[in-house]
Amino acid sequence: MRTLYTPLNSLSTGNWFKLICGASYQHLPAVRSLALAYTLAGADCIDVAADPAVIAAAQAGMEIAQQFGTVAAKKGFHYTGQPLLMISLNDGEDPHFRKAEFDSTACPVECWRPCEAICPAAAITFSEVHSGVIDALCYGCGRCLPVCPSQLINTRSYVSTPTIVAPLVLSNGVDAIEIHTQVGREHDFKRLWENVQQWASQLKLISISCPNHPDLVDYLSTLYEMISPLPCVLVWQTDGRPMSGDIGAGTTQASIKLAQKVIAANLPGFVQLAGGTNQSTVAKLKTLGLLPRKPSSPSPVGGIAYGSYARTLLSSILEQLESMPMTATTATQPIKTPVTFPLETQPDLLWKAVSLADSLVCQLKDFSNQHP
Repeated sequence: MRTLYTPLNSLSTGNWFKLICGASYQHLPAVRSLALAYTLAGADCIDVAADPAVIAAAQAGMEIAQQFGTVAAKKGFHYTGQPLLMISLNDGEDPHFRKAEFDSTACPVECWRPCEAICPAAAITFSEVHSGVIDALCYGCGRCLPVCPSQLINTRSYVSTPTIVAPLVLSNGVDAIEIHTQVGREHDFKRLWENVQQWASQLKLISISCPNHPDLVDYLSTLYEMISPLPCVLVWQTDGRPMSGDIGAGTTQASIKLAQKVIAANLPGFVQLAGGTNQSTVAKLKTLGLLPRKPSSPSPVGGIAYGSYARTLLSSILEQLESMPMTATTATQPIKTPVTFPLETQPDLLWKAVSLADSLVCQLKDFSNQHP
């Protein structure tokens, strides 16, 4: 029999699962479907861009999941209710908060277009309909930058405006905030925090994400002093190798090493991995004794966030939804723009998507799969 979890309780037992839709990912149908599938699979948190339309899409998926909760439980999935809804903010330039862009008319005719082939989000295309970057699909991984033979691709970065925090929290039902920062940005972090702080009492969780650096522990200690006392749960996200989980099993090593570094610092709060996390992360953490081997055991690691790997896992389902033809029986009016069918209207695809999501979630939620 599977153990039931609640989002915040999951952190204390090492069973916290967070889906990262992407701080710059704005493809609304995909966000909706991802939120629906991973909610039914038992995700504890859905992390999305600080964009009202994206927030609404995630909420729609989470709300639809309630209609299928009983069925999901009967099928053996880990759905226990609504996950926390988190938005990501940044206090300065960060690879998670950027978009690739280029002028496709400047591309040489003879170019073999390696950018199109390497893009994990299918955000680069060359066709009669559109050539260049599909802005909503790009999540800023940067893999296209070094492969362009003519070096025509640039990035457009943006920094969170503190004044957006209040309306997002108050008007859109956000439960949690994640602040992406880097060592040396004490002043920038403080500027953002001063605006977040007045609304912190309305949040259930605050996460701080920071990449590795020789002075990381001292920097995180400074941030903790700045934000204390907190009225909600605190999570340190160890962003090992950002947006690389779909590249290969070895990418998780950087996140694990960074987590070990932060755990050793014994900072107040929970440690949660991200950046390069994939299907190998849980097994490696168990081998190192960083995840519990039975329920209710102390856990050095609170949980894991999955981004590019979790999204790629469902990419075939999302592509099928987008490629489904609009027939005379489904069309009630002339179609002027491409239509993506809601995932819940296609039962076979829905439960296939949930099953794929569960293959990742169950590694954290199902103790029956652990080694003796």
